[in-house]
Amino acid sequence: MDVQGDVCEHMIHVEKACDSMGLKADVIAVRTPEKIRLSSALIIPGGESTTIGKLMVKYGLDKAVLEAAADGVPLFGTCAGMVMLAKEGARMKDGQPLLGLMDAKVVRNAYGRQRDSFEAELDIPVLGREKYHGVFIRAPALEKVWGGCKVLCEYRGRIVLAREGNILASAFHPELTQDTRLHEYFLGWI
Repeated sequence: MDVQGDVCEHMIHVEKACDSMGLKADVIAVRTPEKIRLSSALIIPGGESTTIGKLMVKYGLDKAVLEAAADGVPLFGTCAGMVMLAKEGARMKDGQPLLGLMDAKVVRNAYGRQRDSFEAELDIPVLGREKYHGVFIRAPALEKVWGGCKVLCEYRGRIVLAREGNILASAFHPELTQDTRLHEYFLGWI
């Protein structure tokens, strides 16, 4: 979804993942509810979650994303996208809209401010035994999950990757690495 954030980086990563998987796909920047309704999968990238949320509401993208999720369209939220997908939030700004699609409580800036950004090697069993390089930029984390939400990875005692049905959320930025395994995992749901 092209509202704000690492849109181009995700598009490039999806194209590489499709090539790796032998898939043919049109990877497009989605800016309207109509384009969301025509999408086979959707990524909500990182950026500033309050801004993303307000723009989604202003342009009716929130309703289109909710409809897509209800129809089983795979959704992937990274960083601010993780914030948007949660049902509950902590350390939120006033007026922060959430999509409320995952049984999870998210904490914005869980590891600190911009200067506290870091990179780490992660164990993500659904991706295999090889470590996954995580890039955390003013990253959120899930404080707790319940119901159908399943933890896929934790780092420093915080949930940084989770899945609930057709929805995937990561606190880190997979589009800023050379590793396409997480995008391939997501595309495998289509």
